[in-house]
Amino acid sequence: MMALHIIARGRIGRSPEAEIIDRYAKRLAQGALGALRITELPDRGGTLPPLPAGTVRTVVVDERGQTLGSVEFARLLERWRDQGVRETRFLIGAADGHDEALRASADLLLGLGAMTWPHMLARAMLVEQVWRASSIIAGHPYHREG
Repeated sequence: MMALHIIARGRIGRSPEAEIIDRYAKRLAQGALGALRITELPDRGGTLPPLPAGTVRTVVVDERGQTLGSVEFARLLERWRDQGVRETRFLIGAADGHDEALRASADLLLGLGAMTWPHMLARAMLVEQVWRASSIIAGHPYHREG
């Protein structure tokens, strides 16, 4: 299994988005990829958690990033898992996005479409897509291509 770690700027608190995130996070615990952990950082400052031992992939969620279809995203995560990646980190920035150094160091710049999304919705959308990827890998009927 591969650890999945969302590191997001901003606090989500108690909200409808938090309920959606919790629902999909619980499903991921028994999924084909691994359990999900979420770390919240302040809008400014704070440091990223230390990297675990082993191979880590970093996905920076960015409005200028590459957009992938759900199956393509699933196959990428599956490939990383099968290559022995220990953790995939998904970084969601605050209103000003990410600095260039972080963007340049990413293994993938991932866009959630051409529109800009508030961090709470971006987080919910990302968690749902990670769950969808897990269900695609497992052959679960949740995802329908069509």
